Amino acid sequence: MNNGEIKYIDRQTGNIITESVMGDKALRFAYETLLGRTLWPMLFGGKFVSALMGRYYDSPRSHKVIAKLIAIPGCHPEEAEFPADHYTSFNDYFSRKLKPGARPVANEPTAVVSPADGKLLVHPELSPAEPIPVKGAKRSINDLCGKKLPDEPVTVAVIRLAPVDYHRYHFPCDCTQKGETQVIAGKYHSVNPVALLRHPDLFVENTRHVTEFENPLCGSFRMIEVAAFGVGSIIRSAEGKHFSKMDEKGFFKFGGSTVILVFKAGKVTFDNDLITASANGMETAVKCGSRIAILKTDNMEG
Repeated sequence: MNNGEIKYIDRQTGNIITESVMGDKALRFAYETLLGRTLWPMLFGGKFVSALMGRYYDSPRSHKVIAKLIAIPGCHPEEAEFPADHYTSFNDYFSRKLKPGARPVANEPTAVVSPADGKLLVHPELSPAEPIPVKGAKRSINDLCGKKLPDEPVTVAVIRLAPVDYHRYHFPCDCTQKGETQVIAGKYHSVNPVALLRHPDLFVENTRHVTEFENPLCGSFRMIEVAAFGVGSIIRSAEGKHFSKMDEKGFFKFGGSTVILVFKAGKVTFDNDLITASANGMETAVKCGSRIAILKTDNMEG
């Protein structure tokens, strides 16, 4: 952030863009004022407020809010499967599907694609036991995953979804699910950088779903969906245990949220532009289905 503005790199143009934030004034009140921070236990401490908002946004009365979302740069209503008046509520539109072909897929067998539209940061090598590299953070990847991982470095991608983004998320590569999804109950902080600056451990403290998968090239990896303020639900839509790249995994209801990928270090190589931007503390806007990394074929596991 610069002078309170949230900036990111548009991957398609290379330009630096200032992000338009839905509810920016309320967000800054909650995280940048003393009164706002004293309200954290009530606002973010449990699901009640987010669930209350969710019920409103599920109701037909919320349909009028769709126009406000569409007016924000970056929403791209022309990509939606149907016109705005087709949707019965704000959440119906918020979790919209897209027109066929709206997200071209990097189909190379070794390509790892972004599981969602959003702003991406990558961490090529982290110790799972050390604090996540956000200024002031004290919690680790182990804490994020809800279990102690092997004492080996990991590679992490964090994709932050803003309210204007397409809010369905997909599988980043071919994979098979291992075990059941772990649902870790927690808080419902915003995942906006304004919030992260004031509360750097929010990813670890928020409610999240953690699932382990197996890919024939990179071995096991984890996919984590993080709930956020206003997100009454993380909805799984995938069925079965075997999935192809870009099969839909699920969707979020209203509120910005986050999808996190955790691979073993050395199994994937992120694209250079993403590494460079992340090293400079800049998020990069990526589209679901676009390549973000390559699986290392010389590391095949039996």
